[in-house]
Amino acid sequence: MNLGQSIRSGVKWLAFGKISDRLFEFAFGVILARLLTPADFGMIATIQVFTGFVGMFTAGGMGQSLIRAKQADENDFTAVFTLQLAMGIVVYLGFFAAAPWIARFFDDPLYTDLIRVSALSFLLRPFLVMRMAWLNRQMDFRRRTFVDMGSALFTGAASCVMAFLGLGVWSLTLSGIFSGILKNLWLSRITPLRLHLNPDWRVMRRHTSYGAKIVANDFITYLRKEGRTLVISKLAGPASLGLFNKAESLARLPNQLLMSPTMEPLFRALSKTQDDLDQTKYLYYRSIALLMAYTGPLYVILWWVAEPFIGVVYGPKWVAAAEPMRILLLMGVFLSVMMPSTVVLAAQNRLGKEMWAQAVNLPIVLGAVVLGLEWGLVGIAWGLVIAYMLLAAHFYWYVRQALPARLSDLLRALTPGLTLSVLVGLMLFLLDSAMGHWRVDRPALYLIGMLGAGGAAFAGLFLYLPLRGLETEAQRWRA
Repeated sequence: MNLGQSIRSGVKWLAFGKISDRLFEFAFGVILARLLTPADFGMIATIQVFTGFVGMFTAGGMGQSLIRAKQADENDFTAVFTLQLAMGIVVYLGFFAAAPWIARFFDDPLYTDLIRVSALSFLLRPFLVMRMAWLNRQMDFRRRTFVDMGSALFTGAASCVMAFLGLGVWSLTLSGIFSGILKNLWLSRITPLRLHLNPDWRVMRRHTSYGAKIVANDFITYLRKEGRTLVISKLAGPASLGLFNKAESLARLPNQLLMSPTMEPLFRALSKTQDDLDQTKYLYYRSIALLMAYTGPLYVILWWVAEPFIGVVYGPKWVAAAEPMRILLLMGVFLSVMMPSTVVLAAQNRLGKEMWAQAVNLPIVLGAVVLGLEWGLVGIAWGLVIAYMLLAAHFYWYVRQALPARLSDLLRALTPGLTLSVLVGLMLFLLDSAMGHWRVDRPALYLIGMLGAGGAAFAGLFLYLPLRGLETEAQRWRA
């Protein structure tokens, strides 16, 4: 299997796993919502604020370092495993000691035991990270997807059974620990790694050097997201925050289902070809072209059905999220450039450049939110679109410093997807002109008709319209 086929296979399996996970999450979430109370979910969310923040630092980006390395043998994996296990033990002991203090702060003694049990995940994580990194390095995304899907299914089912038996919040805590144990046992059977203690400080230093850049970058991204959340919550209130989060999550749905699974195999492929700049350039622009071709028309379809979709699926109280959602869909073009750019910079060990771009964009995002508040959620949405446009341009500028890239190459890569998007939009415009009155009178039928017509138009144009740059992709689907 050549490199292109490996990337395609990886994207296919990861996308399949991502879609399956979302379906499991939705189905089990409905059941748990009926068996548990909002307070149960609130307690878990509170604990995750602490464990998630600390987990970002304990991971240390060393898994990505192992995936990127030109050469990485069992000695590398066991040395990194030793360091991560030591960090996990220290973190667990810290949470064990701090748990009573956190419980007193929230005036609920139950937090003491919940935190101590939840923190056990830090002892399981080093085993999991190493084995997952090995599968990613081998580009064996098929088996990884089955592990992820199996553990998601087990976690959801176990949570529902324990909730039905009356375990309350413990059903959410214990199912996660059981899932981690199952996942590790499964991975130990399908990976040849024999993890053991190996205090090789030279190897540790090499991987922590790269990993520290990953952590710093993730921290700035975390600040961009959480800082924006705090500003909206403080200045506009929790109701506006809830509406905006719903609008953004729906606007980024194509990104989550199709773009995100692309990045992991692309990162491994670009790491393997990091010294071959011509091959790196080809993979970079090819990924942008395919991402835009696959996601662009989906963003257009969502733009047309935003209001009826939210009204029919989530109810009238969420309809106010429709207009900001339509604006945020414009970010799709910039995400198609931005995400492959971050992968190129990571594979070329230019994370410092990415970090600087994220840091520069942080005050822009916060400023855009504050200024946009004058026009409500719509103003915030436009502010974020502008911020993402500037961030994508900044990333592309850094890519041009790393690769023999030109602006005309980028326009050439985006053109097929933009053409498909415009044509799908025109067809939906004509259909809306004919059945637009159904939007109010029969929103469910309007939604079904527009989704069906949009999907059919996208498929037909993709398969049979002779677009330069997509011929081989269309031929592959026709076959």
